[in-house]
Amino acid sequence: MGEPRGTARRAWLLSAAAVVVFVAVLVQVATGTGLAHADEPVLAWFVAHRTAAVTSVMTAVSTIFGSTVLPLAVAVGCAAWWWRTGRGWRPVLLAAAMVVQLVCSLVLKAAVARPRPPDLSQSVPGSVVTHSFPSGHTMGAATLVTALVCLLGVAQGRSATWWWVASSGAVVVTALVALSRLYLGYHFLTDVVAGAALGFAVGVLVLVPRRPAGAG
Repeated sequence: MGEPRGTARRAWLLSAAAVVVFVAVLVQVATGTGLAHADEPVLAWFVAHRTAAVTSVMTAVSTIFGSTVLPLAVAVGCAAWWWRTGRGWRPVLLAAAMVVQLVCSLVLKAAVARPRPPDLSQSVPGSVVTHSFPSGHTMGAATLVTALVCLLGVAQGRSATWWWVASSGAVVVTALVALSRLYLGYHFLTDVVAGAALGFAVGVLVLVPRRPAGAG
């Protein structure tokens, strides 16, 4: 009893801390202070340093974690996971986390209504017309990798080394997706930082529900 409750408590605390980061970034965007001062310089730097080869790689990364490929991959992956293990609690939690993050992203984009970077800054000018804050790609990636690490780690009782390696991998994936959105000129720095924070806040909450008895 103590350990599941302790795990859930830690998950809530981590999620709350990430939400605080998100709110702090949102306030800075609204007031044009803090990290928001770096938005334009960072965008300009990436635009000035694009190359054909790197653009191809970043476009591929962005496409994989976009609104078409990622939901399909998650749906297929969750179905395969359920079929392979015969247990549905983990894939259901993963799918639920992805739905929650999508709803949060859509609601926040509409509420904040922040314009995208200028068309001329975008890799394909005018190709993205939705609002900019937070970055949906980054949020989706952060939610996915955070939830996967949590579900696989807790279910299997992984070692500290496993947690360190898996967590590092999750950070790298999230950072790569965020970098792709910055590089391609579709988001500002504060967009991707906010997306990463909120994605983590959602993903870590898969640790809150109690596992079914005997679930592995």
